[in-house]
Amino acid sequence: MRLDKFLKVSRLIKRRTMAKEVSDQGRILVNGIAAKASTNVKVGDELTVRFGQRVVTVKIDRIQETTRKEEAAEMYTVVKEERLSETE
Repeated sequence: MRLDKFLKVSRLIKRRTMAKEVSDQGRILVNGIAAKASTNVKVGDELTVRFGQRVVTVKIDRIQETTRKEEAAEMYTVVKEERLSETE
């Protein structure tokens, strides 16, 4: 599945266009490597997403084409979540 679609379906990022912009800005890493929106992701991959002052690392547990809001969080496991200091 494409990275931008996974981010939208899993609801890590609300809109696919926003997911595309964020990944094209280099703010998403797949297994430690900068990824574009078209990068294919699979179960077991680790995503690191930078949201402003927060960095969230998740592991992909499941890939589905569509999901309900309540089930979206089951598609990944949060490995770590950290806040960046203002000085960085």
